[in-house]
Amino acid sequence: MGNNTSIGARAKAITVENLQIPKRGMHTLTCTDSTGHQKRVWNYVGFPPQKPRNLSCFTTDLSTVTCTWDPGRVPSKPNKSTLILHKENSDQGPISCERSPCNFSVIPELREYNITLKVNNSLGEEADTYSFNITDRVFPVVKWHSVSPGATNTTLSWIIQGNLNELDLVCEISNNTGPATQVHCRSVDCPCKYKVEHLLPNTGYSVSLRCSVNGRLWGKWTQTEFKTLPFVTVNLWRRIISMNDSLSRNVTLLWTPDVPGSADTVTITGYTVQWWQKDKSESLWKNSGETEAEVCIGPEQYNLNVKASVHNGFSIPAHVIIPKLDDREKIPKKMQLSSSTAGGFNLSWTDYGNATCGYTVEWYIMGDTPPSLLQWKKIPEGYNALQLPADNFRAGCRYTFNIYGCTENGYKLLEIQTGYSQETVMVPRPRLVEPIQKTSSSVTLHWHYNEDDDSNPAFIIGYLVKVEDMGPNTQPGFRKAVLNVTVADPLRKFVTIEGLKQNHDYNFTVSALTKKGSGPAVSITIRTRINYSTLWVGSLIFILSLLGCTVLLCSQRKLLKRKVTELFVYPAGMNIRTVELQRFLEQTGEMVQPHRTEDCVSCEIHIVKFLPHVNKTPSTLQFPVAATTPFPASLSLTSPLLSSLTPSCMPVQDYSPQLVTLIEKDPALQQVNDITNMIYFHSMMDDFPEAEGDAMSGKVKLNFGPSDCQQESCIVTYGYISNEML
Repeated sequence: MGNNTSIGARAKAITVENLQIPKRGMHTLTCTDSTGHQKRVWNYVGFPPQKPRNLSCFTTDLSTVTCTWDPGRVPSKPNKSTLILHKENSDQGPISCERSPCNFSVIPELREYNITLKVNNSLGEEADTYSFNITDRVFPVVKWHSVSPGATNTTLSWIIQGNLNELDLVCEISNNTGPATQVHCRSVDCPCKYKVEHLLPNTGYSVSLRCSVNGRLWGKWTQTEFKTLPFVTVNLWRRIISMNDSLSRNVTLLWTPDVPGSADTVTITGYTVQWWQKDKSESLWKNSGETEAEVCIGPEQYNLNVKASVHNGFSIPAHVIIPKLDDREKIPKKMQLSSSTAGGFNLSWTDYGNATCGYTVEWYIMGDTPPSLLQWKKIPEGYNALQLPADNFRAGCRYTFNIYGCTENGYKLLEIQTGYSQETVMVPRPRLVEPIQKTSSSVTLHWHYNEDDDSNPAFIIGYLVKVEDMGPNTQPGFRKAVLNVTVADPLRKFVTIEGLKQNHDYNFTVSALTKKGSGPAVSITIRTRINYSTLWVGSLIFILSLLGCTVLLCSQRKLLKRKVTELFVYPAGMNIRTVELQRFLEQTGEMVQPHRTEDCVSCEIHIVKFLPHVNKTPSTLQFPVAATTPFPASLSLTSPLLSSLTPSCMPVQDYSPQLVTLIEKDPALQQVNDITNMIYFHSMMDDFPEAEGDAMSGKVKLNFGPSDCQQESCIVTYGYISNEML
């Protein structure tokens, strides 16, 4: 309720304090008289305009000026305020504004502005002023032009709206991973560009951008999002071959693309190969399926690049330097690697001080040399070792590793190492050189072997030579090992075996030695020579001994002559006449001629002793008779020589007949019937005094059988017993 105020007899007023002004700016008033009749009236509430607050002006493009203010309390429609903006220092008229903000065009060549904003209504008027330099009130507005993500970086480009060519703009870029980065940009260089680096491959990022003039007033942040690509790199290596003219070289470039993760997210469309030397440059294009290119260069130093082309650009170029041709460069000597028990290779090399960009190790798979089979591995700077697993290598295959140091002038060959992941013993057999050199006591073997052949399944560390006895008493499969000789130097391909027997068979085997043992052997059987010098020495010794004996016997020649005479000459007292012997032989031959031919088996000699004081048992002596000894058919048994002997017997003691053989050739003789052998005994009166005067005689009875002796010669055998023998 309000306070009533009487204005007149027929008019009154009501005063209501602290009345809240509704949003629409009007109130509904209801009046009731004494009779209870009501009447409603709509009453608008008004107030004088308020003075504008926080008046300011700015521009984003130096083409339009925008002024803003805080209007305060807004009056109702009947008392709506009128906004008039005056540019005091220009000849342009005022600008009617509906509300805040209010825009007007920039006055050319005018930098300083004095602005007056007037607000009025039916209840009053208010005004506010603002002065500024338009170049100081610039809020640049940026618009993204493009975003080109890479694997580890992204290139951003944007456009600054408006005519800000003469202003020095500064932009801030923030990728939400660190502090914002300020970049100076001129709209003349529009669009402005910046590369955000040190990003992770295949990762999403959000980037915000704003710009300012002289870093005083900053425009609003504008944001964009992108995702980096998988990391595509090119692993590049080269193979250099000098041409015959020594002034050109053939360089084979080999590369492999490296795409981490899924390769489906990146499509490589091809490769660009570029090489240059000073101001000369050439390039060529290779399809995505090709991974090598051949380039012919001169003796100068060259630079070569290979980069992969992807859908949004190129990968990081892979670079290699071909050093200047140097004929004085020495090739390092090959060093042998020790095979590991688990296979594979553990490579290490001497640290090279000039290797400022690491090392590269190259080798050929399967021991071959085509460029397509060339493998390489790059080692970062500070490391001088590399371990290669056995899965990539084959046992029994020799691999050669070339170790290069990366310098500022290209790669330099430092070491050459060769070895096996695993050695085997199935090495080739040696090849013997014939003819074999031999003597009566030694054999020298020579053989051929290529110990440096890359096809060998193991390193040759020497040779093993075995010697086996192959004498006449050796049974098959049971050879007797004489000795084993090891040649420790693989370059020495000969050996001399000494101390052998003369004219003797030996079996020699030669095999190559490896760390795993001896390989297959080649064998040969050799007979040593006869030592004729030994025979000559033996003969000389015999001759000298014979001469010595002759000299010794000469001093005893009289005694020797007497002994020989006694042995081969008739005894003293025996008088054998040739005529009587001939007659005796003829008579004997006539007597035995009609007898039947029998085999000549033996002769029996019966000797009977008739001495009264001697009682001896008759002895029988049996002599073999040669079947091939015929006698003449005229042999006689009634020889006076035999008849003169008195029959008697004498003891036979140590009977030793002395044989004399007479050979008479008679081609007409065809058959032999019998043989009579007469033996004469010396008188033994000296040995038996009591029988002195008695005649002594011996009768030899020879019995013959049939004989097959049909030879053309005849042999007569007879003998005697001397006093010396009895």
